[in-house]
Amino acid sequence: MIYTFKSQAAADVIMLHSNGEQMLAIIGKEATPQGVITVAQVPAAITALNRAIEVHEDAEALRAKDPSLRVEVEGDSVRLRDRVAPFMDLLTQSAAAGKDVLWGV
Repeated sequence: MIYTFKSQAAADVIMLHSNGEQMLAIIGKEATPQGVITVAQVPAAITALNRAIEVHEDAEALRAKDPSLRVEVEGDSVRLRDRVAPFMDLLTQSAAAGKDVLWGV
């Protein structure tokens, strides 16, 4: 399955299933086949995404300092900051235009 996040204010953001679920989990949304992120929910979603980036990068920094440490960093070799960027742009542009973000419709 693929997640396609849509808004009337910006281009679609398409993510593989696991990556879409990761974004939804970070922002506190259930990974359902269809859903909405309202304009009112965008500020909290962006805050949650930024916090997740900080946590991810802190874990990477710990692992870089001491490779013997076992620090689990969720995801694959793509940095979370890079994976989140198109989704964050979609949220920001949508909120500025007063449009919700939908998926699965």
